[in-house]
Amino acid sequence: MDVKALQYVRIGAKPELREVDKPSPGAGEILLKITASGLCHSDEVVMSYPEDVYPYPLPMTFGHEPAGVVAELGEGVTGVDVGDSVIVYGCWGCGVCAMCADGSENLCLRGMVSPGLGRDGAMAEYMIVDDVRHLVPIGDLDPVRAASLTDAALTPYQAIKKVLPRLVGGTTTVVIGAGGLGHVAIQLLRTLTPTRVVALDLGDEKLAFAREMGAHEALESKPEAADRIRELTGGRGADVVFDFVGIDPTGDLALKSVGVGGAVVLVGAGGGTVKVGLMSAPFDVQVSTSLWGRRKELLELVEMAKRGDVSIETKTYPLDDALRAYDDLHEGRVRGRGVIVP
Repeated sequence: MDVKALQYVRIGAKPELREVDKPSPGAGEILLKITASGLCHSDEVVMSYPEDVYPYPLPMTFGHEPAGVVAELGEGVTGVDVGDSVIVYGCWGCGVCAMCADGSENLCLRGMVSPGLGRDGAMAEYMIVDDVRHLVPIGDLDPVRAASLTDAALTPYQAIKKVLPRLVGGTTTVVIGAGGLGHVAIQLLRTLTPTRVVALDLGDEKLAFAREMGAHEALESKPEAADRIRELTGGRGADVVFDFVGIDPTGDLALKSVGVGGAVVLVGAGGGTVKVGLMSAPFDVQVSTSLWGRRKELLELVEMAKRGDVSIETKTYPLDDALRAYDDLHEGRVRGRGVIVP
């Protein structure tokens, strides 16, 4: 039986909607009938790799934010039933190294792979999941909104939890980029902390969206925003800055916006850096990166979503329109998260 899948086939070319064989689960594997799959700028990063550094097999089905219904169980699978509605934890580690043993499969020492980033993903009618431990039940949650909990929510959630003790009353936190991840970060900061949230992005529509998500202030993401942030903080600068864009200009802006003893967390995969020197950055500033998150944190997010504490803004596309969805993502026409619905 042939089914549809959006696959990256040739390096440097656009992905193609193709007919492929319906996958069949092997021992220990699970076949999902996909109900939703989130779009991510990481896919654009993958498509920008030149041949000499491209790390994944070809062809490869995109989609690392899967939601689906269990369709078939491979031999030996227990703990899940056919018909269960689930999302998929995307960090597939070895399961046995020190980081995996600690629950941090996102930091697997033997090399993490992911659906859509090394294995065939969820931009398809069906998808294979390698192990039952990577399934997270969602019950009655809308799969379209739940799919992107796996990255668009999980990634900022882990980044925020790392610096949560800093975000006490009277503090100011800057969120650079109020898009797919950033709009969730704003909600999480408002739910989890008393910090004042200042969102930076470009254009009136995106700034209005940031305010709608809960930002106390929304400013154009330009160099002069750092001066306004220092005005808002009595000259101190922000206590924490999250960069969800990750290009050199936003890294520079993050460093100019943060205060002495503050923290900058680089999350965006734009290929930029935060250039820190003893005399060129606020004293005692901490700069770190943050990659995805732990399965336990995804379980926490599912419970938060059920209680209405976090909600992902979505724009849906049928699988046949997946290429248009990527064009909209590239051009900044997606409010929140784009989601493919087969």
